Amino acid sequence: MKAFLRGRIRSFGPAFLGIYSLIRLENNAIIHLAATLAAIILGLLLRLALSEWLWIILSITLVWITELLNTAIEKLSDLVNSDTHPQIKIIKDLSAGAVLMSALFAIIAALLIFLPRLFA
Repeated sequence: MKAFLRGRIRSFGPAFLGIYSLIRLENNAIIHLAATLAAIILGLLLRLALSEWLWIILSITLVWITELLNTAIEKLSDLVNSDTHPQIKIIKDLSAGAVLMSALFAIIAALLIFLPRLFA
């Protein structure tokens, strides 16, 4: 049983390395990190309700997941074909579009939650 648990705990290592690599290598991840920290700090200062926190956490998580997947798709696409290929361009554009959609969702959620509290 201990070996099983140790194996499960060790399996988190590559996942954390992936997140660290994203932050270290991708400029957009720094923007996401700053927005994440700003949303958390503002949420704490404004004492958000549990339901509001759920939307903020969902938004943050969605943006990070799509950015991780987008970066993985881009890196894999570059590995498969380093030249500009029309199909790979479409694939990269689609994955970038997913990040944009999640970021817009996060912005709308943040505006709906934070603006009424800031201007009440």
